[in-house]
Amino acid sequence: MPSRHLSLFDRFIGETEAVLRTLSNRNPPPGRASPAEGHSDCQLAEAERSHVAGLMRVNHTGEVCAQALYQGQALTAKLPDVRQEMRQAAREEEDHLAWCAQRLRELGSRPSHLNPAWYGLSFMLGATAGAVGDKWSLGFVAATEERVCRHLRDHLQQLPAEDRKSQLVLQQMLEDEERHGENALAAGGVDFPPPVKAAMTALSQLMTRSSYYI
Repeated sequence: MPSRHLSLFDRFIGETEAVLRTLSNRNPPPGRASPAEGHSDCQLAEAERSHVAGLMRVNHTGEVCAQALYQGQALTAKLPDVRQEMRQAAREEEDHLAWCAQRLRELGSRPSHLNPAWYGLSFMLGATAGAVGDKWSLGFVAATEERVCRHLRDHLQQLPAEDRKSQLVLQQMLEDEERHGENALAAGGVDFPPPVKAAMTALSQLMTRSSYYI
């Protein structure tokens, strides 16, 4: 039998479960074990532990935003292969989300209270990018991942030298995010002009500063 063509409403219903899982922090177990698995935790001073928790909270929020972006884009992307690429990247981002949540628990901390707001904004941006056109949607992925990689490199430099567990998690995330951005451009994504990237950087800095504390 021929496969059924899914309408926008059908796809919206299909994405609802993923939305609820992300916002309730009840995602399924990651497909890959955490890179930090099997490594002993280190003793951190209270100030160091608080700072690392703030960094991991920012990265957790970044992964919540990534889920929202990919879900929004998969909802409105026009070509099935582009939608499939978005879903594959989102599955890897689910691993990142679980790893960050686990590390936060180990540090005795919590996710950001602002996650629902950032999720909603990111979902709308992703859906808008997907509706404009697949090449722009893929370009948005590439530009977003570029911003994420900057944050991850900066956070890796800020981590205490003895905090091997956090280092391993962020390093694997960095490798995955770099690949997502490269794949998006290779699939036909537009390389956004500097003014657009600057606006995206300003928005990501707002997310970073707020999620670190709240």
